[in-house]
This record gives sequence, C-alpha cells and structure tokens, in this order.
Amino acid sequence: MDSNSSYSSSKGNLSTRLIPLVKETISAGFPSPAEDYIELGIDLNKYLIKNPISTFFLRVSGNSMNNAGIYNNDLLIIDRSINPNPGHIVVALLDGEFTLKRLIKKQDNYYLKADKENYPAINLYEYIDIQIWGVAIYSIHELQKQKV
Repeated sequence: MDSNSSYSSSKGNLSTRLIPLVKETISAGFPSPAEDYIELGIDLNKYLIKNPISTFFLRVSGNSMNNAGIYNNDLLIIDRSINPNPGHIVVALLDGEFTLKRLIKKQDNYYLKADKENYPAINLYEYIDIQIWGVAIYSIHELQKQKV
C-alpha cells in the first residue's frame, strides 16, 4: 500500500473525506442557483456502505448485465452480509469461476441469469462447488457524453 493511501493502520479504519452535498433535489427542467443550499458534506462511505466489515469493491469485466445498469469497467459495491434472494444481483463462484448475474428461482430450481438478451440462464444444480460471495448493492460508472 502506498503512502498516498487513505487507509489509516494506526486507527484500523478508513479516513473520511467529506464531499459537499446540496440540500435540494435537482430538476431536469428549470435551473436554479444552488450556492445557498450547500450543506457541510456527505461521507460517501457512510452513505453507500452499510456494513463496512463485510463490504468490498469489484471491477466489472463484460457486458452481460447492461440491462441492469451495470457496464464494462464499472466499480461495484458488494455486501457479503446480505442474504441473497431471487431478484438480487450476486457475485457467484461456480466451480472456481467468478460470475456476476441475477439470482432467479423457477419452480424449485435456482439459476443465474444475465440481464441481456440471448444469454442462457445458468442452472446452479449443474455445478459441484457453488458459492455466493455477496450481493451487488451499487454500481458506479462514469456518465457517457453524447456525441453532437
């Protein structure tokens, strides 16, 4: 770990950096000045991470979850303390291979399904070693500029 890291080993927890937070919500219509509405700040760790001890970040590779709003190179926040239920997007380890898919249940079988057309569901009963590593709770990605 380099010396520029924000991890503090003497205290054993992450240092916080407050980012300014505007009190008002933003409208996609009429613009309004925001300078008078700035609060002290928001700690994104506190806002995005409910269980720090069981949370980790993971970089996405691939496009099979695009329809869920998860894109190639996104940074995911994964919480291992959440009990995975059908409908959750999970990080799974299937016979030693990692995958990110939506957990679904049909009749009495569990499957992992991509959120993109033409991707077959993965029947979990076809694997010997199945581990659900956690539930994806947030996806962080850069917004794309529209070409004009």
